[in-house]
Amino acid sequence: MTFTFFSTLLSICLLGAMSPGPSLAVVAKHSLSGGRLYGVTTAWSHSLGILIYAILTISGLSLVLERSPFAFKSITYLGAAYLAYLGVRSLLSKGGIEDKLKSGEKSSILEAIRDGFAISILNPKIALFFIALFSQFIGVSQAVQDKAIISVIPPLLDGLWYTLIAIILSSSNVIERIRAKASLIDKISGIILLSLAVKVIFI
Repeated sequence: MTFTFFSTLLSICLLGAMSPGPSLAVVAKHSLSGGRLYGVTTAWSHSLGILIYAILTISGLSLVLERSPFAFKSITYLGAAYLAYLGVRSLLSKGGIEDKLKSGEKSSILEAIRDGFAISILNPKIALFFIALFSQFIGVSQAVQDKAIISVIPPLLDGLWYTLIAIILSSSNVIERIRAKASLIDKISGIILLSLAVKVIFI
């Protein structure tokens, strides 16, 4: 594995992780309403979904998604439905940032794990990233150890990036500033999530 190959792969995966979308909204929600532990838990459960896609791509199973419109559409519609579900709950402030901050009640760790994993594994844009971009780095002649390293890079960068986001958003200064605007943030998040749900259908 050459330095050029590794740096290009690193750059592509980092840009993919940093791209704003529903994943950021979910990590932000749990970081702000539950605290650092919940945000970091969401971040790494999200990276688990990324790892699954990476392994599927390495093993060649991503071709199933590429060649099966039904499989890809199933992920698309499930992802859109989940985004819409989160969007509606956020608009109604049920389980949202405002609701949690006012009640002092935190989401469960299992809820953070569920949301982080679901938002990555059901996101068709992530599936497209692995089919269209990540798969280009996989060669038949590559050694097993190289493929193992390649498959670890996307989830590792993803987990580290969202961990950084969780740490920043869960700091006491940030939470105090956001507390008064929690309702507005919930509404904006709900609109964004619903918009993404509609957009996902028309990818």
